[in-house]
Amino acid sequence: MKKILAFVLFSILISNEIDAQLTRYIVRFKDKNSSPYSFSNPLSYLSQRAIDRRTKYGIAIDSTDLPVNPSYINQIKNIANVTLLNISRWQNAVTIKTTDPSALTTINNLSFVRNVNTIAARNVDPGIQANKFEKEDLDAIVPPSANRIAADYYNYGAASYNEIHLHNGEFLHNIGLRGQGMQIAMLDNGFNNYLTLKAFDSVNAENRVLGTWDFVANEANVADDGSHGMSCLSTICANIPGQFIGKAPKASFWLYQTEDNTSEYPIEEFNWVCGAERADSSGADVISSSLGYYDFDDPSFNYTYAQMNGHSTIAVIGASNATKKGMLVFLANGNEGTNAWHYLITPADADSILAVGAVNVLGAVGGFSSYGPSADGRVKPEVASVGVGSVIQSTGNTVVSGNGTSFACPNMAGLGTILWQAFPEFNNMKIRTALLRASSKFTTPDDRIGYGIPNMKTAFANLLIDYATSSATVNSCNATISWTSKDVSNMLYEIERKLPADANYSKIADVPASSGAQLTTHSYSFNNAILSPIAGVVSYRIRQVIDTNAASFTAVYVDTANVSIASGCFATGTGGGTQLQEKISVQPNPVSGNTATLIIETPYAVNNMPILIYDSKGSLILKMQSSKIAGKKTIDIDVSRFSKGQYYIKVMNNTQPIGTVELMTL
Repeated sequence: MKKILAFVLFSILISNEIDAQLTRYIVRFKDKNSSPYSFSNPLSYLSQRAIDRRTKYGIAIDSTDLPVNPSYINQIKNIANVTLLNISRWQNAVTIKTTDPSALTTINNLSFVRNVNTIAARNVDPGIQANKFEKEDLDAIVPPSANRIAADYYNYGAASYNEIHLHNGEFLHNIGLRGQGMQIAMLDNGFNNYLTLKAFDSVNAENRVLGTWDFVANEANVADDGSHGMSCLSTICANIPGQFIGKAPKASFWLYQTEDNTSEYPIEEFNWVCGAERADSSGADVISSSLGYYDFDDPSFNYTYAQMNGHSTIAVIGASNATKKGMLVFLANGNEGTNAWHYLITPADADSILAVGAVNVLGAVGGFSSYGPSADGRVKPEVASVGVGSVIQSTGNTVVSGNGTSFACPNMAGLGTILWQAFPEFNNMKIRTALLRASSKFTTPDDRIGYGIPNMKTAFANLLIDYATSSATVNSCNATISWTSKDVSNMLYEIERKLPADANYSKIADVPASSGAQLTTHSYSFNNAILSPIAGVVSYRIRQVIDTNAASFTAVYVDTANVSIASGCFATGTGGGTQLQEKISVQPNPVSGNTATLIIETPYAVNNMPILIYDSKGSLILKMQSSKIAGKKTIDIDVSRFSKGQYYIKVMNNTQPIGTVELMTL
């Protein structure tokens, strides 16, 4: 009886839906049983780059990665009057189009089908274009600028520079981080004429659009529809010197149209998830999407604010899954700040993504930018970027300014991409955390800009601290400090030391970074003679100067290493652990002339006798090689180039110390 009743209710529902012209449906399956795909052969459904991401970051391949069972798809396709639209492996579902109630009945009776639900009305005439982005108006043309900041790698132009400088993002460009080797997936409403507009000259000439797909029309062409995605893309990849430089102008892109420009229905959320899946399987590192949902052409589909909780909508579940697959996901928080809805829109309510609010180049929030928090109380948006007066490419082949969190989102995505380029060793969540920690309101987040405006130099420095390592060893009062970090040639390392009797560190040496204009991992070592009359721990601290410019000087302590000395070092007297007496002296002392005479007495011959001279900080300034027979030997030392101060002369028998004498120069 219950089964018959369920069938009657389903038939009535179908009839009502057909009357309302709800002709597109989502069909969810119960399982992926008897699938030809397996975990042992992931290359049949994931690219090598996608597999490498999972391997690198310890992400297991699971059932959501497996494609939908082809048998299920074929059985659906073979039903009369059914058109297959899109397939989602994460949702284990397909979307279809039909106006035939009997076809829906047949599908619903298949043993592997969990349920069938309406998801959209019929397609509107393609000639009708709905403006879904009416709040993202375009303003005045942005003129080229004759001004150039000579220290920067790119000639941004005034307007473009102001955008990136709000985040100190030019610092990343200047150390070679411009998106090389990184892949960004753009999910939007189309990329109208991106093949011919000037902002995309470089990306097209270098073939850095890796692939395209229109999930609405089921075709590869994404250049003949909406222009919103094109403008968003331009904020990342533009390269028009003196006028418009994108935030990751050397990145590569996957362009996916998921938005239907003629209507607004939840089927677009399904398309969005399919686009995110395609981004994942293609191997993209980052998703940037300036789409969002809360109200639809049919109000019965509308969401409530209570559903902006991170787990209620089709799109938000897809966004959360994208982060679990290791991608860094940036989403526009919405432009609803001045209307009755007021709050963020989905999928910006997802956890572990970065929802982006809009500010101007001075950091003032745009009134239209949607408010947080999420319905379950999480900070939203997480961060903010320039979305008020943003520099963008227009369809008229001019560079203009526009308003919207749609532009703030890719601005932030481009910067996040080049930050991750610096530290591919860290996973997406580590990069996300670094952006939050480096934001202007990290300790006092609010519902307008969340944790604030990220400072990219600060984020880089914090990640550098986590990345760098050091160690130290000691042998006969000679310490060797070794460290590994990332740098470019105009950076510098300062070595600081604290002896057992010291209360504070003092700088003992500068070590220049290795040559190279591209950020690279380098390893270094530094030898230091310990000058301490007492035993204890000697601590070495490494300070990396990442910006040596006086106006923007920035340095961070990247690591500390310690050694222990069991007895005093550089104490004058006998050495070498022998019963025989050795004597070392220098005359005159103090010395005011050009020459000091070193006197070495040993009752034995020394065939290999290195003589090491250190300054008061323990830095080796001169090394001499000598030898002697048993008895006394004198050696003249030219001190004419020595600065006034204290020095130590250490005499060795091969690798063992004979003794040390202090020398004062006047």
